[in-house]
Amino acid sequence: MQQQVEPTLKNVLENPSLKWIFVGGKGGVGKTTTSSSLATLFAKNGKKTIIISTDPAHNLSDCFDQKIGGQPTQIKGIENLSAMEIDPTVDPDKLKLPTLQGFMNDQATKSLLSELISSVPGIDEAMSFAELMNSVDEMKYDLIIFDTAPTGHTLRLLNFPNIMEKGLNKLVQLRYNFQNLASQFQGLFGSQEEFDQQMNQMFSKIETMKDTVTKVNAQMKDRNKTTFIGVCIPEFLSMYETERLVQELTKFKIDIHNIVINQVLFPDDQCKMCNARAKMQKKYLDQMIDLYDDFHVVIMPLQENEVRGIDGLKQFCELLLKPKSVPQF
Repeated sequence: MQQQVEPTLKNVLENPSLKWIFVGGKGGVGKTTTSSSLATLFAKNGKKTIIISTDPAHNLSDCFDQKIGGQPTQIKGIENLSAMEIDPTVDPDKLKLPTLQGFMNDQATKSLLSELISSVPGIDEAMSFAELMNSVDEMKYDLIIFDTAPTGHTLRLLNFPNIMEKGLNKLVQLRYNFQNLASQFQGLFGSQEEFDQQMNQMFSKIETMKDTVTKVNAQMKDRNKTTFIGVCIPEFLSMYETERLVQELTKFKIDIHNIVINQVLFPDDQCKMCNARAKMQKKYLDQMIDLYDDFHVVIMPLQENEVRGIDGLKQFCELLLKPKSVPQF
């Protein structure tokens, strides 16, 4: 089946307005290899690029064959490329909310935040993501590529504005509860004026986070600045998750028009089992090409060796830019 649009990632590389690229899909389909290769391509083309892993099972260190941690790390051998692996969980200590001096001690504040975090499912990821976006916004990079967690985790993160709204509403309710409590036991908590001032300090941080959420949400929905690249392999479950991802991204109004299909087998006269497997893959490849006829669907051959280190990534890069058709038998 003939593809209608160019089956490469050149369209992404040639888009000068892109600021954020998310790469995601089912676990074990080559997301990190694809995102790392894409980051290498942009860096080689002169863009100051950082790749950030939000996957709890970090693989960037293995992919680049060097130690990468929670701070931007320069990739050896590629001048314009940095990488970092962030912890997707949040700690109340890291939220930097002002302590309510004279009203609550440090431990009480932490308890309040812990109660909030545990009371709304997913808010820990949402707050962590908001803090990350706030930090990322201050970084002086031309392009930021996110190597995301498997599909379900990624979709929860993309829903973080709604999660944050629920969390903020809970905080507001807690605030009113404390204000009522303070008015009843004013002598215990100090003057009403002092209490209000301390509460305002705390909620100033919350409002800042709310502004960050709004800003991030707007940029994620701007197709000129943000795009998502789906990664899969030619098997039923992976194809199913890719379609789920596309549907959810469309619902969230986040652009996706590129899909990379890894581990594709081509005909081999010397290997009957390989050919049998390749014919099975072809069924799913044809379905993908038909379903996503207006997408750039990139077909990537199964690699003979593990893609690791700069040399391996550079070879993978070249394949992302070379058009390949569905194998024929």
